[in-house]
Amino acid sequence: MKNQLGCCLKFLETSKPYFAMISLQFGYAGMNIITKVSLNRGMSHYVLVVYRHAFATAVIAPFAFIFERKAQPRITFPIFLQLFVLGLLGPVIDQNFYYAGLKFTSPTFSCAMSNMLPAMTFVMAVIFRMEKLDLKKLRCQAKIAGTLVTVAGAMLMTLYKGPIVEMVWSKHVHPRKSYVTDTTGTTDKDWFKGSILLIFATLAWASLFVLQTKALKTYKNHQLSLTSLVCFMGTLQAIAVTFVMEHKASVWRIGWDMNLLAAAYAGIVTSSISYYVQGLVIKKKGPVFATAFSPLMMIIVAILGSFILAEKINLGGVIGAILIVIGLYSVLWGKHKERMEDPYEIPEPVKGVQGNGNSMTTIEDIEANEVIDLQKAEANSKLSALAISMPMPMPELPIKATQEPKD
Repeated sequence: MKNQLGCCLKFLETSKPYFAMISLQFGYAGMNIITKVSLNRGMSHYVLVVYRHAFATAVIAPFAFIFERKAQPRITFPIFLQLFVLGLLGPVIDQNFYYAGLKFTSPTFSCAMSNMLPAMTFVMAVIFRMEKLDLKKLRCQAKIAGTLVTVAGAMLMTLYKGPIVEMVWSKHVHPRKSYVTDTTGTTDKDWFKGSILLIFATLAWASLFVLQTKALKTYKNHQLSLTSLVCFMGTLQAIAVTFVMEHKASVWRIGWDMNLLAAAYAGIVTSSISYYVQGLVIKKKGPVFATAFSPLMMIIVAILGSFILAEKINLGGVIGAILIVIGLYSVLWGKHKERMEDPYEIPEPVKGVQGNGNSMTTIEDIEANEVIDLQKAEANSKLSALAISMPMPMPELPIKATQEPKD
């Protein structure tokens, strides 16, 4: 009975990162649908970014103050630069570009382009020496090939639309409401512009993952504080960008409508909660694993988009999305093989310093290592003492030297 309970607890513990990332994809899918409706109704994406992170800061900051106010890391100038760049990459560059691209394209297309994230993260991790690359090994070849296939899929989706693919269930969907615009009617120029914006947004998102890995070393026990600081910094930067880009005071107006729902939902679910959860997953599994579940978001959005928005999907988008998913899982297969071949690449006690229980485990492991080192030192000292106490032939030399003159 105890063994079964232990196995269940171990399974739940190892499954936490998977459940967390799957849940986040449902949250991201809902954000794409709600945000698309809000943008089609005329809301400025610059203002949406400001309100989104204002909501995120208001939600996450009290929890950070209550649970993590002790032993806060000192905000030195290098740490401030990290927080500033994190706020610039995520809240400002990534989301403004993503919302602009979403406005020119469609939710399903935007999610499919976001699947380039693991490949971009892998390339940046290699550049910053966070990933090992050995061209002689199959796993590294799989990661490189997957990256190239992913880029090819994204380029196909950008440059080729093709005929419309009718979904089975879309024939029975009710006609769309007047505030939902037909994204299939956009020009090829707008579609190409939206694709480029989405690529830049994904690149900024990948940079956010890589830099967040570095910042988590400083805030390893204060992840709520890191999330609230990034959201607050992003809010200030987004306000500055909005004042430059939007010159009408009317764009700031928001009522009890879809615009408020989009800002609140995006701020609470896909900023405050997602930043914190993905930080935990990155700390335990690495930045590449955290990007592994993005195809699930594309599937959810495709189904919801065809129901709610009566969205039409093109053949180029379907083929490109398939290529992106194949490339994505080629990268993830190589990453999995890497962990299987070198499971002790990162010692488990170092990865798990998150709470009191894991901290105790770390202390016990350190003490055990110290005991082993002491035993080795004692053994070496005994060997040294034994070597010193052994009879040496050196004393015979003076005797011979004294006996030679007598001959």
